Amino acid sequence: MRRLFPVTDETAAPAPGGGSGGGAGREWSLEELAAAYAYPEPGPGGPAPWLRANMVSTLDGAAQHEGRSQPISSATDMRIFGTLRALADVVVVGAETVRKEGYRPARAREDFAAMREAAGQQPAPAIAVVTAGLDLDFSLPLFTSPLVPTLILTGASAAPDRVAAAERAGARVVTAGDGIGVDPARAVRVLADLGHTRLLTEGGPRLLGQIVAAGVLDELCLTVAPMLTAGEAQRIAGGPAVTVPHRLGLVSMLEEDGFLFTRYGRTGPAY
Repeated sequence: MRRLFPVTDETAAPAPGGGSGGGAGREWSLEELAAAYAYPEPGPGGPAPWLRANMVSTLDGAAQHEGRSQPISSATDMRIFGTLRALADVVVVGAETVRKEGYRPARAREDFAAMREAAGQQPAPAIAVVTAGLDLDFSLPLFTSPLVPTLILTGASAAPDRVAAAERAGARVVTAGDGIGVDPARAVRVLADLGHTRLLTEGGPRLLGQIVAAGVLDELCLTVAPMLTAGEAQRIAGGPAVTVPHRLGLVSMLEEDGFLFTRYGRTGPAY
């Protein structure tokens, strides 16, 4: 893998004959990936919530193929996926993605154990499922046997029987909206109040669209897969359009085998 941006004297240019200079062809260590994707350092006032999204898209804008993201991913994309999880306090995901992708609890990874302990984090990130109707299979391991109890983010009007079913399975139900749905800005505040300030969302597109519309996304880690799928697959974010497009700044870009691993962040108060 090689770094394309920011440009440094270590940025490798393709060598004659198709090879790469500067060690561009070697696999980055997990420590190097963790440093490349580190969360911002806490300010003078202490840790503040920082919400990043991790998504993958084909060249023609498809976020999925046949309903799943795995077919447009790669081995390096999955290593970055695992690294981003290992850096996070909590992974926020929509109920539809839980159902389609067969979500399981996040696992503790020995490679990151010392780093997480030094940062005061639990052995693995919690999974926080955003759902209005709690239409979930609470017999799944995500709810019955996580290393860290799974959170359910829902509205104040959620059906009491579904809330009770979630709690019987071992999940912690947290109110993050006044009606039947979840307010993304309130969800960020609620998670921060629970001590989760390093936030990661893996979508899906509907949830990410709501987060974008609410103006609470701080960072987007987007893998661009060198693939074309056509069809009618969703983009990485769906739902109503924002009034004025939100501008992000390029933080970094890595490349391997034609896959681009980009990182964009807020550019300022005009976001």
